[in-house]
Amino acid sequence: MQKVETDEQGSRQPNHLLRALRSRNYRLFVAGQSVSLIGTWMQQVAMSWLVYRLTGSALLLGVLGFCSHIPVFLLASFAGVLADRWNRRRLLVITQSLALIQAATLATVVFIGVVQVWQIILLSLLLGVVNAFDIPIRQTFVVEMVEDRVDLSNAIALNSSMVHSARLIGPTIAGLLVAAVGEGFCFALNSISYLGVICALAAMRLTPRSHTRQPRHLLIELREGFGYAYHFRPIRNILMLVATVSLMGMSYTSLLPVFAREVHHGGAHTFGFLMGASGAGALVGTLFLAKRKSVLGLGRVIARAPLLLGGGLTVFAVSSSLPLSLAALTVTGFGSMTLMSSSNTILQTIVEEDKRGRVMSFFTMCFMGMTPFGSLLAGSLAGWIGARHTVLIGALACLAGATLFARQLPMLREQVRPIYENLGIIKPEGFVASDQSDFTPGFTTNAAQGEG
Repeated sequence: MQKVETDEQGSRQPNHLLRALRSRNYRLFVAGQSVSLIGTWMQQVAMSWLVYRLTGSALLLGVLGFCSHIPVFLLASFAGVLADRWNRRRLLVITQSLALIQAATLATVVFIGVVQVWQIILLSLLLGVVNAFDIPIRQTFVVEMVEDRVDLSNAIALNSSMVHSARLIGPTIAGLLVAAVGEGFCFALNSISYLGVICALAAMRLTPRSHTRQPRHLLIELREGFGYAYHFRPIRNILMLVATVSLMGMSYTSLLPVFAREVHHGGAHTFGFLMGASGAGALVGTLFLAKRKSVLGLGRVIARAPLLLGGGLTVFAVSSSLPLSLAALTVTGFGSMTLMSSSNTILQTIVEEDKRGRVMSFFTMCFMGMTPFGSLLAGSLAGWIGARHTVLIGALACLAGATLFARQLPMLREQVRPIYENLGIIKPEGFVASDQSDFTPGFTTNAAQGEG
């Protein structure tokens, strides 16, 4: 049974950490997605290991990663237009079914012994295309699954916690399975795991969305979405900060093998510790956000998170001590995840409903679509000036981005305030607030009392 707590009026309310699970549709989503995400991480690890086992080439590992992410940058914006036009649940059933077929195909070529590197890379590219549509549509669909809009921030944080919990569990299971029975079983289990999401989507009871206008040409709607995101400065500034951090800050992950071997004189186990520290910090960050009672205060979180990320990267870049490096990466993971989840929540809250899909597709492009470019940039710089200096440059970029965003925050608050008033998140002008913890200064609700 779900834990409850008593508010100041004595009424019983669900535990804040899990309050989004009050929505039946979101409970179904969590049940199916939790299993599927573990399978996804199992497949990702097994694919990388299979390519390296067949070729011994670090270059081909980079090609594999590039092919799996570049479609997100190229195609996610078109997925946003479809998410605003069509039934999002049906679109997700299609994308999940295609991902199932991809995993099953990969398992088949491994089991029958005809697998070749070009097949793995091609299938990775096809999965990247599927993800380019699936990710922004899935992020947009969260609003339809959560019955109470107040629980939206909690739902987004819980979704992130699922991703990072699976990130800790999936690779461990994959390592055991690869060693015991081979990579094919990881691919087969991942294909089966998609059935959980498909069944959960089919079981949901949703209120049909109302469409007030006829669809126009895809490129016209795409241009309209770009114009809306660019001219509304809160959205534009958040997207620019996310893109900067993803390009310059998050690329450190591609250099972790170098730090594991050359800085800390370790091997695969050291690399695993470094990855685990970053993942643990990200998981703590999602739980921190899940406990928040509302979206109020997330503006300051967005401004401070890159400072934590940049500070953690700075310490990591100069450290020669493994314990200190692990601690620094934990802070880095916390900062990166609080930035991305908080940005997601604010965008989902302030965006106009008929443009939600397009704005979230731009967020996906800035968050995940910049990853392949960041990895290529980091690899090139590391070969020229070394891994330590490359990470330091990324850290400085994160700190600069945080500073610029913080300077813009008062102006952004003024532009967001009318939206929050209209949604009932804050009281209209004239009410006196007890703190200034929200995205808009000088206004608050009971839910925000006492939050920093």
